[in-house]
Parts: sequence; structure tokens; C-alpha cells
Amino acid sequence: MERGSSEPPVARNTGPTPSSSTDPVPIPRSSSFSCRPNPGSKKHKRTPLYQRSMSFDPGMLHSNGHTAYANGTGPGIREIGVVEKLLTSYGFIQCSERQARLFFHCSQYNGNLQELKIGDDVEFELSSDRRTGKPIAVKLLKIKPEVLPEERISGQVGPDLHAYPFTVLHGYIHPVVSSIPMHLDGKSAPGQVPTGSVCYERNGEVFYLTYTPDDVEGNLHLDTGDKVSFYMDTNKHTGAVSARNIQLVKKKQMRCQGVVCATKEAFGFIERADVVKEIFFHYSEFKGDLEALQAGDDVEFTIKDRNGKEVATDVRLLPQGTVIFEDISIEQFEGTVVKVIPKVPTKNQNDPLPGRISARIGFTDKELPFGEKDTKSKVTLLEGDHIQFNISTDRRDKLERATNIDIYPDTFDFTKETREMGVIAAIRDGFGFIKCVDRDARMFFHFSEVLEESQLHISDEVEFTVVPDMLSAQRNHAVRIKKLPKGTVSFHTQSEQRFVGVVEKELVATSNKNTSPTRGKEKETEEGTIAYEDCGVKLTVPFHAKDLEGGGLPQAGDKVEFSINEVKRTGLQSAVSIRVLNRNSSNTKRLHGFVATLKDNFGFIETANHDQEIFFHYSEMCGDLENLELGDTVEYTLSKGKGNKVSAEKVTKVAAVNGIGDDVVATVMMGKVIRPLRSVDPSQTEYQGLIEVAEEGGVKGQNYPFGIMGMANKADCLQKGELVKFQVCTVTQTAQKMACNVVPQRRAMVECVKDQFGFITYEVGESKKLFFHVKEVQDGLELQTGDEVEFSVVLNQRTGKCSACNVRRVSEGPKPVATPRPDRLVNRLKSITLDDASAPRLVIVRQPRGPDNSKGFNVERKTRQPGVID
Repeated sequence: MERGSSEPPVARNTGPTPSSSTDPVPIPRSSSFSCRPNPGSKKHKRTPLYQRSMSFDPGMLHSNGHTAYANGTGPGIREIGVVEKLLTSYGFIQCSERQARLFFHCSQYNGNLQELKIGDDVEFELSSDRRTGKPIAVKLLKIKPEVLPEERISGQVGPDLHAYPFTVLHGYIHPVVSSIPMHLDGKSAPGQVPTGSVCYERNGEVFYLTYTPDDVEGNLHLDTGDKVSFYMDTNKHTGAVSARNIQLVKKKQMRCQGVVCATKEAFGFIERADVVKEIFFHYSEFKGDLEALQAGDDVEFTIKDRNGKEVATDVRLLPQGTVIFEDISIEQFEGTVVKVIPKVPTKNQNDPLPGRISARIGFTDKELPFGEKDTKSKVTLLEGDHIQFNISTDRRDKLERATNIDIYPDTFDFTKETREMGVIAAIRDGFGFIKCVDRDARMFFHFSEVLEESQLHISDEVEFTVVPDMLSAQRNHAVRIKKLPKGTVSFHTQSEQRFVGVVEKELVATSNKNTSPTRGKEKETEEGTIAYEDCGVKLTVPFHAKDLEGGGLPQAGDKVEFSINEVKRTGLQSAVSIRVLNRNSSNTKRLHGFVATLKDNFGFIETANHDQEIFFHYSEMCGDLENLELGDTVEYTLSKGKGNKVSAEKVTKVAAVNGIGDDVVATVMMGKVIRPLRSVDPSQTEYQGLIEVAEEGGVKGQNYPFGIMGMANKADCLQKGELVKFQVCTVTQTAQKMACNVVPQRRAMVECVKDQFGFITYEVGESKKLFFHVKEVQDGLELQTGDEVEFSVVLNQRTGKCSACNVRRVSEGPKPVATPRPDRLVNRLKSITLDDASAPRLVIVRQPRGPDNSKGFNVERKTRQPGVID
């Protein structure tokens, strides 16, 4: 018998047996035979399904006008068929091997006609009716059906032989595919009858039988390698043998796949890829490097039952990306959020996908769930949001959900939420605060709430939504933050109309006496008041120093022009863009001067004649002290304090004016400082410094005074005895000639350089070294000891110490020459090598000795080879 056929193992007889009228004739039953002979060729018969031997007398048959020959020339062909219709004297047979329905007369049946029934298998010869010429069946003989064994046969699910190959390994057939072919939706392939096959072993050979889903008991799905038991059944029409009443004995132990979803101290859990379920595994079942195992790794495993529970065994790593749980659509869809994910989950919430999105997909409306990880960003979603998303379909249970959810820019038109505006006031690590236009308190926000992944900076203008904090109902925070173009956000509204009024109350400084400009605090002044009329109604409006335009602080009675600014948040009004129109002549005279010195909490002003300095305290400064620098032009009023000491009050920074005068001599002269400014040497009584001419271009020995405004660099600290270049100018008010554009001529050698700083050999006061920082070196050069440099000296007003700035290298010093090592050090550094004869050699000075005066080494030393352990 051939392997893979649908026939039981029986003996074969492939050749026809000649028949005679006297000898017994063997009647074969053919399971597959063609009744259409090929002209000019031999008739071939398939191997008979059964070979039966019986004796009969042809003379017992009645011809009744029929010949036993199909063509009247030879013996007829034997066929088999099934009685399809049976009447009193005739019937019809359905041929088993071809599509033919043949008439037969009951007189042609050899046997007891009472035993012949519809459905019986019969064997007959083909003949023809002499009158009509139609083919008929004659010499009918009932075939006794072979009784198949009724005991259950054990086997396993095997492959479909017409679709899949099989391999013989060590005398045993290993099926490649077994179960009934199915589509993903669980239905059979269109146009095909869903069939599978089972295999069983008999006498050392393996045979295969087909089966259908109806042949499986319990409506089970069988997989390749499942152990089953079944009965054999024969098709009466075709004689094909198949399996029926198949029962599952034991499922094949299959390898499953999944992803590690949790790891504990000695065990973990795997999310299975075949069903929506987690399975336990112990670390002892993991075959690999346990240190490298982590949540998210793809693994395969075998399921075993232990103590009534399924556990994963023989767990092994798979390449990353092997296990796929879901299929994500390429097409994107639009939808609306109808239910958001609660920020604080409730106790009874077990749904892992609590959010809901409504969308029209195709021609149907669907509501899709989504979870926290299905949004592209962590921006808060609100009900009514217009969003786009993809659809994810779980391969295990076909559950659809929305994923890759992204908010459309026009979503605020759909949600109708209240949007507020503000400016970024502070940024920390992962969060920040917004100064709101319509709220007093600053609003907290987290970086995850920024739309479009734009980078925020301090003073950026933004739009946002305010929602209550889930953890604290009293607190609010900003969400869904959108960056706005510059100039969009305004905290105030300013009137276009200009008003004219009179200063009713002056600005009064109220800041702490210890305020320092280095601390970056603005001067706090008590607001002033302006009286004006609007439509015949007398009104007053406050004003502040920061809202003044031009120079000078308005005094009581001064006539001013201004605009009115209103704060959106509070509705408070104040005067802005204030410009003085007319001064009140009865007011104290205002003087001009120049900032000469700035100390920790006070300073000095050089008068307009550049011959004196006036003390002032920072509390008298109106405006921002941070922007006040040496040489700035200020306006002030003189007052007398305790001990009739004169000081400046109501100091206001104004627009710069000419420092000394317009009449400047073009000649540049050389000179020597014979007296510094009082800011450099506080012990002297005179404020002005003095320069003596030291060249032929001028009158040698002639002296010219100078002040802070005569310095080219106001921060430069001129010392007594320094050489300078300068010009001469005439003071307009006094006609006094003074030095201006004074530039020191300093040259000195670099004494040393240490990492980020160094010292110059230059005497300043009591110190003979001048400190400098490498950042002050021009062109980014690296200075070396001995370099000649030019520089400026600046005085730290608070500490009183000088340092060099604007350091420029004039010439390089001599390069250091490497001195040779002494012979004593060279001899000590000599070493020995095994191969290089010219290398320095090691000289043994003293042999080692042990405590007992022995050599100290009983075991002979050997040369050790690298990488070899003795």
C-alpha cells in the first residue's frame, strides 16, 4: 500500500484475472477506475480496494434480450455502484467511479432479491439495450461491506497531504502542519471544504485519514501534534476511509510567546501573546542572563500545570520586536473625546481603558476606548476635544481602541473652554509659573502641558486653561499651554488721549537706608499725585518715577502732560508717559552733575563745574539703581543735613550732556599724574586730580586739573606717578582749562600666570603686584611669564582693591629653556629590558639577604610569561 493514501492497509492485486464460462471468476472491486478506454491502448485498472473470490455460473443469469457485451464483441467491464432506486421489477444504480446513472432489471440480480436494498454496494457489468442502445447494468452481484473495526484507534493530528509536505526522520513521520486551515476570522477558506488529517501507526507504518470539523467531538479546535482517538468510517460512494468521532486525548505541549510585564525579587509575570492573560514564572525557569532580564523583554516559554495553576517554564529571550500584540491602522481618523481619563482613579475603577472617543468610521458611528499611554503627549484632554488618532486592534481578542491621539489646533473652538493669557515668570526643573493677566496669583504649570512641544523661556507670552488641582481643590494650575507671538499679551490698557495736569504731590523715596545697587532691587518710592480735569470733573491720578519721560523729577506745582494706564486685572489707574511742560518757579533750583563715585550704599556727584563732589545716599535716588554707572548725568537738589553738611537729594538720572566743554585742543600731550582723584586717595582734601606736562609739545611743568569726566575710561584708576596722554579743553561755565580724554600709558611684565588668573609687576598703592583674570586678556591669548603687556587699572569701589583689565600683549618674553636632568637622576631612571641591548640598564647595587643571612630566595626565579598562571 502507498503511504499517504486514504485506504486501509490491505493486499494488492493490480492485474485483471481472465474469466471463463466454467471456472470461478474473481470479481474485483475497484476504488478508482475510469470506464472511458483510450482507443488504441490497453485498459488500465487501479489497484482494487478489496479483492474478493467467489464462484458463480454465468448460465444462471437471464439475458432477456440483452447482451453481456458492451459492444457485442467481447466480455463486459465490471464496475461497482450503489443502488439508488429500487422498484418492483427494476431499479437504478449510481456508479461510484464516474458520474453515471444506469438502469437495471431485477432479473439481472444474482441472489435473493428480498435482501437487496437501496444503498447497497453492487458489482455489475456494463451492457446496452438492444432496442434503445442505452447503457444498462447486467449481472448484478451484491458486495458485502467490509466491517471496519469498531474499537477506537489512537493517533495524533497529522498534515493535509495535498497541501503540506512531511519529513521522515529516523523512521518516524514528523508532520509539518496538522489542523484544519482557518482564516483569521475563524471561518474556512472560501471555495474549500475545511479538512484536516489524523495519523496512526499500524505494523510499523504510518497512515493518514482526513477529517472535518463535524468529526470532532465537543466542537474543539485541534492543533498539530494533539493526541486523539477515533473510529474509521468508509464512504459508500467513494470507498474512501476517514476518521470520525474524534476525541482529544492530550494537547500537544506548545511554545508560547509573550512580553515580561513585571519583575519581582524572585519571580515575574509575562503578558501572553495568545490570550489576554498574565502568567507567573520563577527566575529558576529563565534560561539566560538573569541580570539582563527586564520588563518589556520578548520571551518564549512552555506552559505547565503546577498545583492546579498554569506557570511558565523554560523561559528564553527572543529578539526585541518579535512579539506583536496589536495591529495599528495606517489611516488616521478624526473624532471627539466624550469621556476623559480621571486624574485620580476611583477605588472601583478596574477598566484599563477608561477614556472614550466618538468617531464616524466608514458609515457607522463608533465609540472607541483609550488609555493613558494612547496619547502622543501628556497634555490634558477635555471633553469635546477635536482629535486625530489611529485604531489599534488586539490580535488576541480583536478589541479595537484609539491610539496615537493628538489634539487638533482648532480644538478650542469645539470645547468652548475659557482661555487665559499671561507671561512666563519663572522656570524650574520640569515646571514653572505664569504671571496671569486676569489673576493676582502666579499660576503653576508642568512642562508636559505645553502644546506643540515648543521650548518655553522666561517672558514668553502664552495662552492656557485653568483647571482645579485634583489633589487639592483650593489650588489651580495651568494646562494646555500654547505659545503666543510677542506683543500679544498686555497687562494694561493705555488711553490714546493725552491729559494735562499739575503735580499735586511729589515723589518721596521710602526705601531702606541700607539698600545697595549691587543687590538688584528697584528703588521704592511713595507715589506722587497729579490733579487734572476731564469733562469738567476734577480728578486725581497717581504716578511713579518709572513712568517719567525725559530728565528731571517733577516738583509740586509743575505742569505735566500724561496718558492714563489701567491695569486689566484690578482696574487701577495711573499716569504714564509723563512729560514736564512748565516748571514752577517757586520750586528749589535743580542742579546737574555727574556720578563720580559709587560705594556700597552711597556715592558722590561731580558738580557741573567739575571742581567739587557732592555726597548722596542711595535712598535719595529716584529710579533704578541697577542702571546707574560712573559718568552718568544726574539732576539733584542741594540740602543741608546734620552739622550743616551739604548733600544731594531727589537724585534723578537724566539724558547725557557734554561732560566738560566743546573747546578741545587737538594736540595730544604726554604727562604725569602728580595727584589722583579723591576717590583713589580719600586722604587728600582736593577732589580734582592733577597732571603735569612732561614733553616739549607743551610747557614743561605746567599743571592741568582733571575730574571723572576727563577720563577716557571712567572706571580707570589713575595712580600718582603714572604716565598719561591727554588733551586740553575749556570748561564753558568757568573758562577753566582742564585735562580731558586722559589715557594712561602703562607697560609692565607678567610676573606669573596661575590657571585662570595671574599677576603683573606693577605698583598700585601699597601692593607691588597687580592682579588680573585671564578673561581680561584681549584676543584670547595665553600669557607667559616675562610677556610685556599694556593694561588699565580699575578700582573696586566696595573693596578698595585695584585690578588690571583690557590687558593687551605688546611683546613676548623669552622662551623658557628646558634644563637637562642631572646625572644623578638619569642614572636612577635607568632600567633593564630583555631584548633591547641599547636600552638603559639596571645595575644591582646590593644582593637581597634574609634574616638568617641567607640569599633569601630558596626557589629559583623564572621569567614569567604574560597571561600564563603558574
